[in-house]
Amino acid sequence: MNFERKELSNSQLLDLYKKILKPRLIEEKMLILIRQGKVSKWFSGIGQEAISVGITSVLDKDEYILPMHRNLGVFTTRDIPLHRLFSQWQGKKNGFTKGRDRSFHFGTQEYKIIGMISHLGPQLGIADGIALANKLRKNGKVTAVFTGEGATSEGDFHEALNIAAVWELPVLFVIENNGYGLSTPTNEQYRCENLADKGIGYGMESHVVDGNNLLEVVHLISELKASMVENPRPVLLEFKTFRMRGHEEASGTKYVPQELMDIWAVKDPVENYRNYLKATAVLSEEEDEAIRAEIKKEIDTDWAKVQEEPEIVASLEEELGDVYAPYEFEEFNPSSEIENIRVIDAISNGLRQSMERHENLVIMGQDIAEYGGAFKITDGFVAQFGKERVRNTPICESAVVSAANGLSINGFKAVMEMQFADFVSTGFNPIVNLLAKQHYRWLEKSDVVVRMPCGGGTQAGPFHSQTNEAWFTKTPGLKVVYPAFPYDAKGLLNTAINDTNPVLFFEHKQLYRSVYQDVPKDYYTLPFGKASLIKEGNDVTIISFGAGVHWALETLAKNPEIKADLLDLRTLQPMDWDAIYASVKKTNKVIILQEDTLFGGVASDISAMIMENCFEYLDAPVRRVGSLESPIPFMKSLEDQYLPKARFEKELKELLVY
Repeated sequence: MNFERKELSNSQLLDLYKKILKPRLIEEKMLILIRQGKVSKWFSGIGQEAISVGITSVLDKDEYILPMHRNLGVFTTRDIPLHRLFSQWQGKKNGFTKGRDRSFHFGTQEYKIIGMISHLGPQLGIADGIALANKLRKNGKVTAVFTGEGATSEGDFHEALNIAAVWELPVLFVIENNGYGLSTPTNEQYRCENLADKGIGYGMESHVVDGNNLLEVVHLISELKASMVENPRPVLLEFKTFRMRGHEEASGTKYVPQELMDIWAVKDPVENYRNYLKATAVLSEEEDEAIRAEIKKEIDTDWAKVQEEPEIVASLEEELGDVYAPYEFEEFNPSSEIENIRVIDAISNGLRQSMERHENLVIMGQDIAEYGGAFKITDGFVAQFGKERVRNTPICESAVVSAANGLSINGFKAVMEMQFADFVSTGFNPIVNLLAKQHYRWLEKSDVVVRMPCGGGTQAGPFHSQTNEAWFTKTPGLKVVYPAFPYDAKGLLNTAINDTNPVLFFEHKQLYRSVYQDVPKDYYTLPFGKASLIKEGNDVTIISFGAGVHWALETLAKNPEIKADLLDLRTLQPMDWDAIYASVKKTNKVIILQEDTLFGGVASDISAMIMENCFEYLDAPVRRVGSLESPIPFMKSLEDQYLPKARFEKELKELLVY
């Protein structure tokens, strides 16, 4: 292994040695503790330290790094106190996740490190969002994100690279090619000679690097960083290295041929660098022993400190309180000037006024720029706000959701439009596993709104007509909004954008141009978790949301003798349980109308909660009305049969005579 010091001084060379030695000595300590049963799980990076240490040594302290399991050197080179890392691994409260997640599944704004989730791929999209925020600020900062050769097979890898290339984002995509994805060797992972070659397809600069040569890593990253400041762009880096231990310690390395282990043992990045320093008289044996003793003392001292920390005591209030980021609703009241507009106009107005109010708000989606979106909601936005803030995206929902989260991490707000709510399935993972869990895991907000044009009645078939709110009301950490009227749509959208929590904002396509209402011209907000009592009566409580509210209104207009409380929920998470219970206790009969299929839908939970909390007030079983248990069909006669609108009147009348 050839080392070139170039312009590095002796003190810089020694500093790099201390940085690469520290994670190795920590790992050796962890391996002892595992055998003693004092540590339960460990993902070793032995043999790969040069990559983590080299990259982190070059990047500025305020430049974000997104590491993985085997990148202990990132954390130590950023000078995170060891006792905090040890606390994290031991599930103590002084760690970064309050015992809610393990190992390196955490982030820290203090040290500008954003840890992985087990699904691996979404962190690449997060790096895109962080880099986009830097590019919008024109601050010359670079972002580095790590992945393994196995994860390059994930769709998120390709989506993130494509977005970064199209948007010319300053991201270092770091592939640690260590030979194995758990036990699967590289010849069963991909067929190209080098993973760096995949960059060619995205028009991206790429390099193959000796990942065990610390100085080669440092010099290349230094050159690239300086170049990327002048010419912002993504770069794909494939670091050839090897994992000298198992995927985790429990898995062992029996599946690895011994001759391969022997070859890579000779390439040990720590040993080779130490030998180089000694051969060039930069490091003496005495200095080496002193450095080792100092690091080992720090490790032992901080480990002992963590053993004195008490075990976490479960707090119900704290656990539930951290699911969502703190947000205090701020009420904005408009002037009396109004205009009679449609749902689609109200959403467009709210989005436009929010863009004017929040200079750090970026909206993203397919065809939303010059074209104005599939439904023309953002028509004219580019002329007013520019293409930097109104961004067409490639067709890659998963990476765009992740990028929206990256924008939030780096101080921006993001609104991402799903062209149709049906398409959210390809962005489902980052919504439910990244956005929803982020604050609970490491107390970082996810200031993202995902707009969801949804619903049937337009003969659009199985892939453009779903109303899939129940996919998300089940997931703690998400807020779900579903307005039925222009006034609510505008006010609730403004609140959704103000809220620092992730919000799924459902917009029923059939209501876009069919429902008019007087709406204030000015900016205003409406609170979440407050249902709207549209009609009042003592006969029955009707609970609905979205298009179902209008179906109920049509039914009541046809049957003026029925005096009903009609509750429009408006938000499904949070739910206005007080309004529901108060109405049920008054009328003693309740019917719930939803457009979604019945099983597992929102109506099921509302029904269960009413049974549990208002049973003694009921004069009849709770009725639920929903769509057929089938995908939504295309032809009008089939769609009419599928939707519950025609069946609602019959069910309502049967309930009234029970």
